[in-house]
Amino acid sequence: MELSEDDAVKLLEEKFINGREGFFCLKSSKNLTLTEALLTYRKKDSIEKIFNSLKNEIEIKPLLFVSLIRFEIPDLKHTSTKFIKTALSNLTVTIDSWMRKTKKFIHSNFDAINTIILDHNWVVT
Repeated sequence: MELSEDDAVKLLEEKFINGREGFFCLKSSKNLTLTEALLTYRKKDSIEKIFNSLKNEIEIKPLLFVSLIRFEIPDLKHTSTKFIKTALSNLTVTIDSWMRKTKKFIHSNFDAINTIILDHNWVVT
C-alpha cells in the first residue's frame, strides 16, 4: 500500500508514540559541546561495564584491582588501599525498574577518590 508522507508520519505516530518515549539530560560542571557531553557519558557507561565485568565475570580480587588503579592513575599512587577500596565500595548505582521493563540508573555517593577514578581517561575498546 502506498502512503503519502503525511499519512506515513501519522501512521508511525499512532503505532509507536505512546507518551512513554522518555528523554535524558546530561549535566556537567564543565562547558562541553553536545558531542563532548555524549561521548563522556558513553565513556563512563563503558567504564561502568568494565567494573562490572571485573567484579562479576572475571572475579578480580580487590587488591589486584587497587594495584591496577594505582598503576594507571598517578594521582592515586600513594593513596592507601583502604581509602581506594572504601571509595569504590561507596559508589552506588541504584536501578529503578517497573515490571522488568524501563530501567533508570541513579548514581550516588561520589567522593574525591572515585571521582578521580571515573574521570581518568581509560582506554576502552
